Amino acid sequence: MDYTAVYSSPMGNIRLFSDGQALTGLYTEFWCKRQDKDFGAFENGDELDVIKQTKRWLEIYFAGKEPDFVPPLAPAGSVFRKEVWNILRSIPYGKVMTYGEIAKLMALRLNKEKMSAQAVGGAVGANPIGIIIPCHRVIGAHGNLTGYAGGLVAKRALLELEGIDTSKLLMPKSSRFL
Repeated sequence: MDYTAVYSSPMGNIRLFSDGQALTGLYTEFWCKRQDKDFGAFENGDELDVIKQTKRWLEIYFAGKEPDFVPPLAPAGSVFRKEVWNILRSIPYGKVMTYGEIAKLMALRLNKEKMSAQAVGGAVGANPIGIIIPCHRVIGAHGNLTGYAGGLVAKRALLELEGIDTSKLLMPKSSRFL
């Protein structure tokens, strides 16, 4: 059975998804509206332990602190994507990493000479558990704020919440990315 619940954050509502045992999705309301999701097929998951743990994690995070636990996670994806998401989870709170740096790590892990930053970008963009699997900590090669399903304003806000000075990070001029 699939479950959903809503967490009211300072950035707006965040939709949580679970299989009953682990968190399978965490999306901002902005993303959900863009995807035109129908949530009628999901059961209310407010009483699930994993949802309660996730809400507690988010409370700590949005209080500007690094949570010292992670709720059970079960993101669905290919082996490649899951490996990229594991690298995302290794990016320390308050730090950033570029797509190129992740590509180099993936090349090492896959015993390849090199790896495409674009392929990594596709996996980062497919991350189903935003914030907890911190895809917002990934930036472009020259300090560009790029690609975030929740919108770049939200990405910048999350980085600032973690104490990252975003004044040197470049925001695209086109509003289509916001």
